Amino acid sequence: MPNASVVTRFAPSPTGELHLGNARTALFNFLLARRHGGQFVLRIEDTDTERSRPEHTRALLADLAWLGLSWEAGPDVGGPAGPYLQSQRAEHYARRFAELEQRGLAYPCFCSPLELDLARRAQLAAGRPPRYAGTCRELTAAERAARSSAGAAPTLRFRVAGGAQLVFDDFVHGMQHFATDDIGDFIVRRADGTAAFFFCNALDDADMGVTHVLRGEDHLSNTPRQHLLLAAFGLAVPRYGHVALLVGADGAPLSKRRGAPSLRQLREQGYLPLAIANHLFRLGHSGGADGLLTLAQMAQHFDLTHLGRAPARSDDAQLAVWQRNTAHELAPAARTEWLHGALPAGMDPARAAALIAAIAPNVVLPADAVQWIATVLGAPPALEAAAQQTIRRAGPAFFAAASQAALGCGNDWKALVAATGSATGCRGPRLFKPLRCALTGLDHGPELGPLLALMAPEQIQARLARFAGP
Repeated sequence: MPNASVVTRFAPSPTGELHLGNARTALFNFLLARRHGGQFVLRIEDTDTERSRPEHTRALLADLAWLGLSWEAGPDVGGPAGPYLQSQRAEHYARRFAELEQRGLAYPCFCSPLELDLARRAQLAAGRPPRYAGTCRELTAAERAARSSAGAAPTLRFRVAGGAQLVFDDFVHGMQHFATDDIGDFIVRRADGTAAFFFCNALDDADMGVTHVLRGEDHLSNTPRQHLLLAAFGLAVPRYGHVALLVGADGAPLSKRRGAPSLRQLREQGYLPLAIANHLFRLGHSGGADGLLTLAQMAQHFDLTHLGRAPARSDDAQLAVWQRNTAHELAPAARTEWLHGALPAGMDPARAAALIAAIAPNVVLPADAVQWIATVLGAPPALEAAAQQTIRRAGPAFFAAASQAALGCGNDWKALVAATGSATGCRGPRLFKPLRCALTGLDHGPELGPLLALMAPEQIQARLARFAGP
């Protein structure tokens, strides 16, 4: 694989927000290009005029940039083969349609959707694969003119030669064989004049110099049609790899329509882009290095031979593991920026930094930080069930001694432990756990020394005294 010749692309439709399945496709194509020092192209396939929205396009670009992906050519940066919005390439497609018709490789089809559906049902009932029956294939010029005069708006079908075998090597699924007799003549231009997916997707790949395409395996059946189209124009055919679909907990493929979480939603929850990238890198791709990787390291370890054929399940628990690992690797300044929204307005920067450093080991998402900040700075926390049991076992006498000890210890955790232990005779967990539960409402959490250093002495004493009894 010559390095400089590798050109990959991501070609989303702006009909909604990016979910993890879309993002994985973009990531894999990006990594393949970076692995070989090639180029990554972003193309927006916005020919669905009813569902495509400019705001979705803007969101797509923002989501990909947030994920850390960059592209050498695209709608925002231009490039030698632009425009990179398919809605702006209609004249280009029209010239190609005209060429096919002039060469007798395409013809108008006047069949209605109802007629096509009835023919399809009849073929299935007869045990034959559904394909276009060729009803309009041999219409004379006069017959076509008569149907047009009657107001019928035709589609344009590509004429597929029968009796041939189409063979190509898929990166994931290996050698693929398709009989042209099973494909049938297919639509390249819809009745409204817009280009069908098979057509514009293949032509744009060729015109933009795309050499390698990684996409979902649901597109595998499109590939023979695209081979036929590109061969008809004498254009280079990319090498394809059809990656197993990403599925959710219910085993169904992730999709916008099934409510798969979008990148925007994950970002707003506080997920970090590198955590998401590490999660996606391991879904359907094996053999990479262990541990948290940068995008550059992922590119170094990305290998087409490691793409699996089985559906890859996106597991929220596994994503949380990568989120935790990424959050704990953040530099102090980056961590403060990430959690800035959880901090009280106007908080002293030095105090804010100390607070974040104290709670960081127990923060996976900013919502966790909000909880711990309220625990440190707010009203006495409610007790979890395990904490209630621990406090009952310790008893009022323990907390009477602890609250009395707190009067002379300020917010010094070590001094408080020593004084309470001396007064009660308790040691180890019998000493530490009741204090933690009374002060934080939980029997687990960050080190208490840094937390107490941020609390007022009277706040500490009051939290202990509330369990000392009447």
